[in-house]
Amino acid sequence: MSEEIKKNNYSADSIQALEGMEHVRMRPSMYIGDVGVRGLHHLVYEVVDNSIDEAMGGHCDTIGVAINEDGSVTVEDNGRGIPVDLHKKEGVSALEVVMTKIGAGGKFDKDSYKVSGGLHGVGVSVVNALSVHMKSTVFREGKIYEQEYERGKSLYPVKQIGETDKRGTRQTFYPDDTIFTQTTEFSYDTLSARMRELSFLNKGITITFTDKREVDEKGEFKSEVFHSTEGLKEYIRYLDGNREPIIAHVISMDHEKGEIPVEVALIYNTSYTENIFSYVNNINTHEGGTHLQGFRSGLTRTLKKYADASGMLDKLKFEIAGDDFREGLTAIISVKVAEPQFEGQTKTKLGNREVVSPVSQAVGEMLENYLEENPNDARLIIQKVILAAQARHAAKKAREMVQRKTVMGGGGLPGKLSDCSEQDPARCEVYLVEGDSAGGTAKQGRDRAFQAILPLRGKILNVEKAMHHKVFENEEIRNIFTALGVTVGTEEDSKALNLSKLRYHKVIIMCDADVDGSHISTLILTFFFRFMKELIEEGHVYIAAPPLYLVKKGNKKEYAWNDVQRDQANERMGGSAAIQRYKGLGEMNAEQLWETTMDPNFRTLRQVNIDSLAEADQVFSMLMGDEVPPRREFIEKNAVYANIDA
Repeated sequence: MSEEIKKNNYSADSIQALEGMEHVRMRPSMYIGDVGVRGLHHLVYEVVDNSIDEAMGGHCDTIGVAINEDGSVTVEDNGRGIPVDLHKKEGVSALEVVMTKIGAGGKFDKDSYKVSGGLHGVGVSVVNALSVHMKSTVFREGKIYEQEYERGKSLYPVKQIGETDKRGTRQTFYPDDTIFTQTTEFSYDTLSARMRELSFLNKGITITFTDKREVDEKGEFKSEVFHSTEGLKEYIRYLDGNREPIIAHVISMDHEKGEIPVEVALIYNTSYTENIFSYVNNINTHEGGTHLQGFRSGLTRTLKKYADASGMLDKLKFEIAGDDFREGLTAIISVKVAEPQFEGQTKTKLGNREVVSPVSQAVGEMLENYLEENPNDARLIIQKVILAAQARHAAKKAREMVQRKTVMGGGGLPGKLSDCSEQDPARCEVYLVEGDSAGGTAKQGRDRAFQAILPLRGKILNVEKAMHHKVFENEEIRNIFTALGVTVGTEEDSKALNLSKLRYHKVIIMCDADVDGSHISTLILTFFFRFMKELIEEGHVYIAAPPLYLVKKGNKKEYAWNDVQRDQANERMGGSAAIQRYKGLGEMNAEQLWETTMDPNFRTLRQVNIDSLAEADQVFSMLMGDEVPPRREFIEKNAVYANIDA
């Protein structure tokens, strides 16, 4: 059979069932990471990945994703449609095999898909197992087929329900609330970010995302259409829209190297941060891997060679380090690998050694050509590298100062830190509190056995606009490093953060419930994201939620965190209750602060997570950078959610 015929012969025989799925419901976290908010949204990604795989194979160019009125999700594509004919080995329709057998799918047949995403190929069957109800509709060969399921089990055999001139697959599922006990409500922003990301990674595909739970004044559903014609070049422009570029054009390439499709785009800006995002088969590899290793190798080798030949480094009294070539760099690397080897179930690090050389060569050739053809841009890039090297040496001294003041360095703890008596970090928490007044109240109200208090003076440095040595010289930031007990990296690897000596496993930001408090919280989060990202990624960072109101009448009192709760509490008390508006934590006494915001039995803590590094980077650069118009637009768009004080 010819290669072309084999490629298009997508039938029941292409589907291979690898093993049963009985234990998916018993051990869901083994398949989707967790059963919280992240795992819930992962269900959607798995279904969409099937459609993306069809698109990557050239069989699909349109995907529709919708959150329905009842909270279910529908994903529809115009691909070939899942085969419905009889599966010889299983004795039932191939559609039923795909939907009810873990590891069943065309992804395991190399003739059907050259590369694919998804979670080790278990995707849609796991979604089915973890859904209270799911319906598959297939438009194939002029006919419409349908099958429904409850918690992974089919309710009836696949049946034909009509005829059509459409083709493709439609999946609708409703997550099982006995599995996802925290919530079954999907976030528009989270799903929107992933759909945008997929459109950039797969240029030419149109993804429509609709939220039918929300209708505007015209009676239309909230909706967005994502389509990219230039792929990663457009992605770079989107991510760096709030930064000032130092070169005129995005440097990019997209071709196959050593049978591995490699797509790269990058630009240099005036910032002091490095933002590199890597993908394998559309999967965001947060921990990098061999493709990132190849990118860094190609970038450093090529720029170093050019810089040496230019003579611009002749007066420099020290060696240029790898980090220097990446300061102010925003880059995206996307590779397609037929048989990716990922480290860990959640696919965050690529392990294929054969990927290093092709990526390194591709990046080297791309940069050599660009530098040769654009000498002015080349000079600007090397000047940026030299400035980064000089700043790194200044930062080294500042880092050493921080290290000397850490516990391990023997310098003792910050004088303002009121430490706890517990020695086990897993049981300890530290509150970063706005100002000495609130810090004093928190110190009186806390449980000193396991709660530490670190007051911060005013607004800490905005690290988004500061050189690294300025960050390490800032007293408040030094106090945070010292109090937490973490080490900050070496000259060779200034980005590394060692959390092995972390003194508190809960780091809680507690600021006033007003605009200034929100700004301070954002400044602290920006610092954590840029300099202690691991702290967030490992789930150690939280935001406290102090109440806005105390509603009191006679001996009755209730706290309220928003205007609706305030009005409801007032109504429960028969109206005319006394309402106190807390403008700051300092207005509460120690007992009130304890019972509302610090008592583990009653408080509300919001854990800080990163759903998408790229989206988080874009938001922080927009909120905390120099560009005012995008920040104003963001505030105007989200003002309905903001608490604005008069």
